[in-house]
Formats: sequence, C-alpha cells, structure tokens
Amino acid sequence: MKEFELPDVGEGLTEAEIVRWHVKVGDPVKVNQIIVEIETAKAVVELPCPFDGVVAALMADEGETVDVGRPIISVDDGTAPAPAAAPVPDRVEALADDMVPAVPKEERQPVLVGYGVKMGTAKRRPRKASALQAPAAPSDPSTVPRSVREAAGAGGSVGEDAPPPSRGSEPVTAVRPARGAALAKPPVRKLAKDLGVDLTELTGTGPQGSITRDDVHAAVGTVSSPAVVQAVPAHEERIPVKGVRKATAQAMVASAFTAPHVTEFLQVDVTATMDAVVRLRQLPDFAEVKVSPLLLVAKAVLVAARRHPMINSMWDEVTQEIVVKHYVNLGIAAATPRGLLVPNVKDAHALSLPDLAKALGALAETARAGRTQPAEMAGGTITITNVGVFGVDAGTPILNQGESAILAFGQVRDMPWVVDGQIVPRRVCTLALSFDHRVVDGELGSLFLRDVGAMLEDPLRMLAWN
Repeated sequence: MKEFELPDVGEGLTEAEIVRWHVKVGDPVKVNQIIVEIETAKAVVELPCPFDGVVAALMADEGETVDVGRPIISVDDGTAPAPAAAPVPDRVEALADDMVPAVPKEERQPVLVGYGVKMGTAKRRPRKASALQAPAAPSDPSTVPRSVREAAGAGGSVGEDAPPPSRGSEPVTAVRPARGAALAKPPVRKLAKDLGVDLTELTGTGPQGSITRDDVHAAVGTVSSPAVVQAVPAHEERIPVKGVRKATAQAMVASAFTAPHVTEFLQVDVTATMDAVVRLRQLPDFAEVKVSPLLLVAKAVLVAARRHPMINSMWDEVTQEIVVKHYVNLGIAAATPRGLLVPNVKDAHALSLPDLAKALGALAETARAGRTQPAEMAGGTITITNVGVFGVDAGTPILNQGESAILAFGQVRDMPWVVDGQIVPRRVCTLALSFDHRVVDGELGSLFLRDVGAMLEDPLRMLAWN
C-alpha cells in the first residue's frame, strides 16, 4: 500500500485545492496516469500517479484545500505496508516533545516531523477549552519525562492542583504544550501572522492538540466553512479568497507598497497601425494566425525595450542591485474565469513577427482554457495589459512583481485629430506606462513611452529601429 502526498508543483507553494478527481476507489491506475486536477495559487495543474496499482482511498474531497505534503490518495500496489517508525521531532520545543505520551514502538504511526506520535487505535477524549488538563504522575519517578522533572526541580512541582500520585494511577497523557510552544503547521503559522493571531493563546483542536486553520479563523471570527457561508443574509454573498485570486491580491499589495509607481499617459494616432493590421491579415505568412493591434503593440514594446534596456530590468532588494535583462519574456495580462493571469512569451525579442503572432495566440488560447502552468507565468521581464478590449481608454496598471514596467493599451476609437492643420477623424488610443521609479526615472520612462507611440503612429519605424 502506498500513499501519494501532495507535491509542491510551483516555487514554494504551501497548499492547493482539489478541483477534480479523475479516478475513484477501485479503479486501476498506472504510473504517469493523470489522477487529479489541483488549483494552486498560480494555475490549475494535472497530477500523474507515481505508482501502479488499484485506488484504495481518496484522502481529500473535491473543493478541499490541502497542505503540501499531506497524503491525498492511497494506492494498493500489492505490497505489504512498511514497518512504521517513530519520527524524530525537530521543530517543537523540548517540553512539548517530552510531554508526548509514551507508546509501544509497534503501535506508533509515522506523522509529520515535529508533531509527535499518535496511537494506532486509541481515541483522544474531548478537550475542555476552559482549562488545561494536568497529567497524573506515575509512581515510578523514572517514567516522568526528563524536562518535566527538571521543571519541577527548578521552580516547584508539576501539576500542583492535581491529586497526589498513587500506585495504579493512569499513564501520563498528552497535554497542551506550554505557552510559547504552540503546535501548528507552517501554512497555519503564516495565516495566524497575516491575521494578527497569537498562536500561544489558542487551544488546538487538531491531532495532538495542534492548531488548525479553523482554530485561527475562529479566533478572529472569520468564516471558514461552507456551512457558515450559507448562513449569511440573502442579500449578501461571501466568496472565499483562494487560488489565483488570493495570489493576485497578495502580489498586487506587495507590488503597490514596495515599488514606487509612476504612471505616464500618451494619446496616439494609430490609424496607420490599424491599416497595417488589415494588410498583415492578407499576407500568406499570417493566414493561420490571429493578427490584432496587440501584435504590433507587442512588437513596438520589444523594439523600444531594445533601445532602452533599463526599462527591461528589476530591482533586487536583497543584493541592492539593478538587474538588467538582455532578453525579453513578454508578459500579457489575461482575464480568465479563474482570475487575472500573466503568462509570458519566452524570449519574445528573438521571434519574427509571424512567430510572435503564433506565440500570442497560443498564450491566449491556453489561458482561456485554464491550462496555463506555473512555469509559463514565471520569469516575466515586462508586461502589456490590453484594457482596450473592455472598452476602457486608460488606467494606472500595477507592476507585475519582479518587473519595472507595464504598458496599458486602451481602446482604439474614432476621434477628431489635427493633421496638417486640419481637423480630421482618426483612429486614436491612449497608452499608459507604469514604472518603478527606483529603476526608471522620468526621462527614461518618457522616452520609452514616446518611442512606442511613435512606432504605432508609423509602423515603418519598427523596421528602422529594429
């Protein structure tokens, strides 16, 4: 019998939601067969099975959020289970370690390091939330945990209010760790930190008294279960913040309050660009790809970034250095049913115009289908957000973390424009460039934006400056 633990499919992810199981109990499975879809903070990912065998149990429900490292499926591979071994605690204070009940070695079951052992069949009695249960002392002093004896010798007896020890008293039982020794997994600790909850003030309801997410939510009075969500008034709705939306919110807050943003605007006559789009659609090289104004905006950004390399850089807070990227992984912000995603075209600077069109089309199709993978969103260097598709003229976009510039491309619409002293109707759009003022000063930002605008006014400049 083998168990498959939820892996970290991204960069340091701590949890994921079970979206859909592809197998059920009793189904045969093979190595590399897709068994489940999970949603991380970055993408929906399909997980393959690492074993051959028969599904013995699904250990997480669809819609459930599971911590990385927790078993999610058990597969009967025809082998006997390996002998269980007691883990060596390495993260819990010594007092909490010693106060774990002693059990025969053959009855111990492996658990997460740092959370003690648990009985194979014994059930823990409900804990009273009002007071801590003091352990009864055994008659043989040698059976008392070392740290407990030392604590008694240093500052009084342990469990002063407990009845005196006697022969035949019950074995030492597990108690809640001392103040400052709260048991909680890293994701729970992070949640408590974000919500300002002191873990040492909580009574855990998890295994061995560990503190769970529900314990933290209960401490601040927030809603954490679907049953409670449904109890809100009919004219209200509560939507759990998780997955991509949660990650996007955290990234936007971190970016907005870390990088000093500056946004500049430029109105551009893009009549020639719109004419070029029509002409490109008629060329054989573009017969099987989508040609839109975004293609020429992307090409203009790539050419302008080559002319002004500092725009395609990042601020390294750790080393206090500016890292200039001599390649462009061009991010395209995409609104999807799962939330805002920013996949990027790798090495976009090296692509021909037809290849760039194909890459943008594939990127959009994958995002709409919800198949964008974490690797496709990592490593971006500069981003374009096409707000014009929503009928919006402009905005003040927030930088994608790790980048120094983002360009918003507004809607193209007919406007009166002065040409050679005459007011004529032209196709006009607004460009908005946000940049990190630690890296990009006003002159550089203005020159970059002006170059992009100039190439959209006259696409031939892309040939001259490329």
